[in-house]
Amino acid sequence: MKILARWQVVLAGVAIAASPALAQGGPRPLLLVANQTDHTLSLIDPAAGKEIAAVPVGGVTGHEVAASPDGKLAFVPIYGDSGVGKPGTDGSSMAVIDLATRKVVASVDFGHGVRPHMPLYEPVSRNLYVTTELDKAVTVVDPKSLKIVGKIPTGQEQSHMLVVTRDGQRGYTANVGPGTVSVLDMAARKTVAVIPISATTQRISISRDDKLVFTADQTKPQMAVIDTATNAVKSWIPLPAVGYGSAVTLDGKWLLVVMATTKQVAVVNLATMKVARTIDVPPGGQGEILMRPDGKVAYVSCPSGNQVAEIDLATWKVTRMITAGNKADGLAWVR
Repeated sequence: MKILARWQVVLAGVAIAASPALAQGGPRPLLLVANQTDHTLSLIDPAAGKEIAAVPVGGVTGHEVAASPDGKLAFVPIYGDSGVGKPGTDGSSMAVIDLATRKVVASVDFGHGVRPHMPLYEPVSRNLYVTTELDKAVTVVDPKSLKIVGKIPTGQEQSHMLVVTRDGQRGYTANVGPGTVSVLDMAARKTVAVIPISATTQRISISRDDKLVFTADQTKPQMAVIDTATNAVKSWIPLPAVGYGSAVTLDGKWLLVVMATTKQVAVVNLATMKVARTIDVPPGGQGEILMRPDGKVAYVSCPSGNQVAEIDLATWKVTRMITAGNKADGLAWVR
């Protein structure tokens, strides 16, 4: 996928004071960061490691962001002011942001409170998928018309995060409270299987060859390894501490796992399924991990420090901390 991303809220015409360079679209590429407490989307120049704009996306929190394949729009689903499975408001829309003008220019209305969370553009079907927790579904949006064109039931509550195979055929959601993973037939728009993991789980990632899916057990320091051929847990990867977000490096050799309590990222060798090293990330990260498209750098959001850590994948060291907004969370890349 050329662009990695995620989405939220509703509102139109919120302008950002910008220099002429920003008004013309600013530098490319861009690192996008969804800031939960600020209710903003940070646009970061990754070369300079500095925020060049912060676009308000509304008065309610959005956690994730995605970008259109042409790099012109960002999508931020407006989740609400609650935690997963906790009391609070139920978001019902997704903000659409023009990255050149730094304005919210449209919104997607889900029609009722659904707590929309993760957006994902899938290049084969050219659909935009958004997890909608209270519908127990993944909602399908046409990214051109911004119309809802379907739903894929997950059969589970709190379907929070989503990954899709490279051929666009299968999807996998991490269902937080039930502690399960739903396997979805994306074309037929139906649930194929529900895989028990733990009392509760978080986040989800997929191997580069689509053979394995990973999700973090929230009750024990371990990662579940799901065999996509059998739709069953194949094995467990022991961790030094409870994991959270994870991502596979673009060479397919390593799985990076955020461990918030120890303020570290574990690096798992996928050939041995063992932790090879840990990387200290001072503010601690309980957000997510995004691989830069050249495969040389990983970005880790650190909500407690309002920053994003930049990790050099050759040296396995944090090379710098990039300041974003309050409770920096979801990450996306725009070429």
